[in-house]
Amino acid sequence: MCRQHGVTLIELMVAMALGLFVAAGVVTVFAATSHSNRAQIQLARLQEEGRFAITSLSRDLRMTNGLYCNNTGGVAQPRDGLPQLDHLRSPKVFARDLVGTAVSATSGALGDVTTAWGVASGPTSYPAAPTTPYSMPSFLFMRGYDCTLTTCTPVDPSAAGLPPMGTNPGDRIRGAAVVTLRYLNSSNGWAVGSTGGSTLVADTVTGGVSSITLNPRSGEPPRTNFANGDLVMLADCSNAQIFAATYSPATGVLTLPDSGNFAGAGPVAPSQMSAPKVFDLNRDFQTVTYYLKVVSVDDNGKPPFTGALMRRINGGLKAGSHGVQPGASEDELVRGIERLDFKYAVEDASGRTSFLSAAQVDGAVDCPPVEIDALTAAGCLWRGVKSVEVSILMDGQIPLYTLGAGDIAYVYAVDGISKPAAPKAHPIKPGDQGFADQMLRREFTALVAVRNYNP
Repeated sequence: MCRQHGVTLIELMVAMALGLFVAAGVVTVFAATSHSNRAQIQLARLQEEGRFAITSLSRDLRMTNGLYCNNTGGVAQPRDGLPQLDHLRSPKVFARDLVGTAVSATSGALGDVTTAWGVASGPTSYPAAPTTPYSMPSFLFMRGYDCTLTTCTPVDPSAAGLPPMGTNPGDRIRGAAVVTLRYLNSSNGWAVGSTGGSTLVADTVTGGVSSITLNPRSGEPPRTNFANGDLVMLADCSNAQIFAATYSPATGVLTLPDSGNFAGAGPVAPSQMSAPKVFDLNRDFQTVTYYLKVVSVDDNGKPPFTGALMRRINGGLKAGSHGVQPGASEDELVRGIERLDFKYAVEDASGRTSFLSAAQVDGAVDCPPVEIDALTAAGCLWRGVKSVEVSILMDGQIPLYTLGAGDIAYVYAVDGISKPAAPKAHPIKPGDQGFADQMLRREFTALVAVRNYNP
């Protein structure tokens, strides 16, 4: 009979040791591959979301200050042998309550207004509430806010009902800028004078508007979009007029005069050849505000935290003195943004372009051309912004604690750092904002031309 053979204890221990070495190598390779894969997936998502954020911001910034084909003013008049620049075609306001409080207009027409009539704003003061019809001033078309870790200039945008800065979920991110811009959604509205469309009745003596009957044509919004108490914008390719009117939803008739307007002269009936349209100012003159908010990555209120780009329209869903605004919304567009900054490009009389901060734009008072019969010079440069430089800093949202010092270094040009530097080397550190250092970060920038810039 053959003897049964086995292994000795030494041979078994040697085999086990060799097996452990092989297993350790496999685990090491797997861990390295897994780490690299997570980093690559995170970087790819970061790149995709960064491009989406820039695209979303650019789309609205291009529309800044837009009206209904009437941004610049009438025929240029000669002066001292030189041509004079056209005035800005700014809507003439007959409504008494376009802007009321710092939180929202008493009419509900404009959202995110941070400075009420007669309130000081940095080096300038906005005028007292008008008592007669006036041209809508430039500061009501656009306004930006630059923020440090503790303060914002020219004023704190929290006055518009935005969250205060902080590091808890729901807070506005510390050190991130805010911008509010307005433009008319000219694809809405009701054409006046076209066959089968809306009609206007004018006073035969004064030529003023007596009534407007909304009769939607194909493709126009239903007349139920207009609510009694909303302000009216009557616009053509020469000018625009804002006024209050009594509205009957049953008949679709807007009736003047109305006690919501200044006493005296009222809106004038436009020429039928100028393609007039009627807009619901509360809904169609859109107020868009971008800011960053702290969010929990797992939506459980606990770390890790990151930033979300918020797009707020018409004051958001927070009810004001007139309830929630028509068409109001507040949407989270994309996560992973922890820094947001803007520079505003303006052109001087010599044709030179300078990039200014929000406080510098807000404090300028010498801004030709201006509105006809300008109400104030304060904030006049906000309609002179020809382009906006946008900078955002994206992070990977989920900390990767195996990243090395070189992996977490990043560039953010706004900080004046041109080479990748550690998070602690930046003036606004991720830890100051409530975010982990151990994340991938990338900078995205864009120079957006304002299509409604008035030279």
